Amino acid sequence: MKAFPKAKLTAVLEMMIQKATVWVPSMIAGVSRFAPYRPGTDIQMGTNTAISPKEALFPSTEKIYKFSAYGIDGDFEPVDPSVGPQILFGLRSCDMQGILCLDDVFLTRGYVDDFYGSKREATTLITLGCVTPGADCFCASMGVNPAEHDASDAQMYDLGDAYGIIARSVKGEALVKDLMAAGLLSDTDKSQGPTADFVLKVDSEGITEKLQQMFDHPLWDELSRKCLNCGTCAYLCPTCHCFDIAEKKRNQHCGVKIKCWDTCMFSEYALMAGGHNPRPSKKERVRQRFMHKLRYFPERYGKLQCTGCGRCIAKCPVNLEITDVIKLAGEAKSDG
Repeated sequence: MKAFPKAKLTAVLEMMIQKATVWVPSMIAGVSRFAPYRPGTDIQMGTNTAISPKEALFPSTEKIYKFSAYGIDGDFEPVDPSVGPQILFGLRSCDMQGILCLDDVFLTRGYVDDFYGSKREATTLITLGCVTPGADCFCASMGVNPAEHDASDAQMYDLGDAYGIIARSVKGEALVKDLMAAGLLSDTDKSQGPTADFVLKVDSEGITEKLQQMFDHPLWDELSRKCLNCGTCAYLCPTCHCFDIAEKKRNQHCGVKIKCWDTCMFSEYALMAGGHNPRPSKKERVRQRFMHKLRYFPERYGKLQCTGCGRCIAKCPVNLEITDVIKLAGEAKSDG
């Protein structure tokens, strides 16, 4: 395995930004999130970020086309969805798994979202194995290996005073080759130690099948009472992907259409033009969120949509935790 000293991390990133935009875990205005690296960036490699890296591939707001209308004549101009090369550096396994979920949504089943697809194609994904899980992390309970992820382009390992790196794809091999050419890598026989035990654990085995019998269960009334429908969970989640289309006018004749994040936790999300709302109360909205993560997504794509990153648990203002939902659903009688 190749490796570079942690003291040379800045040199490694400086080399990478010569060819690509490099997103790194950073502290920005007091919030830990992935952001493009620049000299002086406050890099946070020790723990996972509070905000997921999905915004590098699926931005919170994104222009999709410009339009103009004068009398009966109208025109529109598509926005080019392509981006230059970019690198997501230091992803944790939970977030790599999250990207696979986004791939399922935006790149499969007969439709390709060009805005997501162009960014995904231009991106090299470098994961970093976890040594000490956070207090709210539970990825192992959701079938994710915290130490490494086979789907990344290159896997990094925490070797104490150095980072080991192994290429897993053509993109990864090109990156490692560039680092070697720059004299930043050397051989090592060290290996990452075992991941420490998780503080938070939950048994998710059979949860999809159990929820198939619980659509009308009274558990949803109980769980929804304290929910604020604030949407914090969805905006932090690495797999939530709902969006709305908004319009911003420059004047009465022209403007731009914008794609922006949305969430099923908002009362307006399912509201129809005629005024009917099939999810009129918190009960239906809370049920939809957890059913989608744990039942509907596995039924459609064959994998759980919760990756165990723990962000929603850490930031939910009323402690409505998905691990508790899994536990309570598992213990509930299916007939209510």
